[in-house]
Amino acid sequence: MWKGQLADEQLVASGDAVVCCQPTADGVIVDAGALLPYSVTPLTKVKRSKPVPSTTLSVSKGHLENSFLRVEINRAGDIVRIFDKANGREVLPEGGIAGQFQAFEDRPMNWDAWDVDIFFDDKMWHAAPAEWVRVVETGPLRATVEIKRRVLNSEYTQRISLSHNSPRLDFDTHIDWRERHILLKVAFPVDVLTPTATYEIQWGNTERPTHRNTSWDWARFETAAQKWVDLSEGDYGVSLLNDCKYGHDVKDNVMRISLLRAPTSPDPEADQGEHRFAYSLLPHSGRWDAGTIREAYAINDPLLVYEAKNRRGDEAEGGSAHPRILASSLLSVDAPNVVIETVKRADDGDGVIVRLYETQRRRGEVTLTAGFDLSAAQTVNLLEEKKADLPVTGNQVTFGIKPYQIVTLRLKK
Repeated sequence: MWKGQLADEQLVASGDAVVCCQPTADGVIVDAGALLPYSVTPLTKVKRSKPVPSTTLSVSKGHLENSFLRVEINRAGDIVRIFDKANGREVLPEGGIAGQFQAFEDRPMNWDAWDVDIFFDDKMWHAAPAEWVRVVETGPLRATVEIKRRVLNSEYTQRISLSHNSPRLDFDTHIDWRERHILLKVAFPVDVLTPTATYEIQWGNTERPTHRNTSWDWARFETAAQKWVDLSEGDYGVSLLNDCKYGHDVKDNVMRISLLRAPTSPDPEADQGEHRFAYSLLPHSGRWDAGTIREAYAINDPLLVYEAKNRRGDEAEGGSAHPRILASSLLSVDAPNVVIETVKRADDGDGVIVRLYETQRRRGEVTLTAGFDLSAAQTVNLLEEKKADLPVTGNQVTFGIKPYQIVTLRLKK
């Protein structure tokens, strides 16, 4: 999302390729296409008529649809069907409602603001039927339905969106929270059969059972996760992504995120007031893979689009500046199961520190390619102390990695 505006102009990339855009109330959605990792891609404003891209987006009060998904919404504002067109699958079980708000009485025995007791779900309320359901964006890049509802004493407005090029269903929620001793969750039942769920943790992920057969299982009714959780059977699965909420519970085929609480001790006003948060549902073929991780990062670290200042003597067609930026990748790896998480200057100023990790319990060789020639490369520890030298070839360095291993490199020009 770009916060600027386009009047009688359009954006073009290198090679005079037109960049599709969609004006919205919050700015302009920019579809820059496939971009290189850790890169800067210059776009230029030019005074031309803006072509209308052809996409498969379709929207009304009762549905959202693109080439990947068809989503159906009833008059109460409930999502009653998600059909995965690409895989020919119903995502929801029969009678299931996706994105259902569930409010529970939350009175733990001890530690009001810290504990959630297992009996919290003895008393539950659902959201009231929608005050309105209306279309607020019609494409061509994104279609959005806005729904206003109330759960107990708290009003909320939710925007449910589909983009033209993604199977990810996005939920952007604004809520004015006015409860006491209430736990709010959002539930997604899915038509997936599996004994385990996968939870992302920092620098990896972990699996936990979806059943409660033992006392250990019962004790783990609430589980921490960072950007995503996933339920996958042999050839199909569904990931639930979020941008800021870390409490989850998964039982049988229902995934839930804990959204808000309302303890009164030690802070009697805890969580009161306005909140904004986002989460997404991502159906996928096979088990979770790099696609889930990529989409989770896209929600938490979206592309940055900003307007650069003009440079003297660098005027392009239409009077806009064409930034002198090399549109190449600063760093990339050839293994989709390896994520470059951190890039920083070395603490002692000698080189660049790159920290990456393996995500899918695989081992093998990884080749890292830099956007500059390397004179040396080393593995270092977290204190950036040298462990071993690595051979370099031009701008590349190759090293081995083990399942879930964290590797820190020092790269020198």
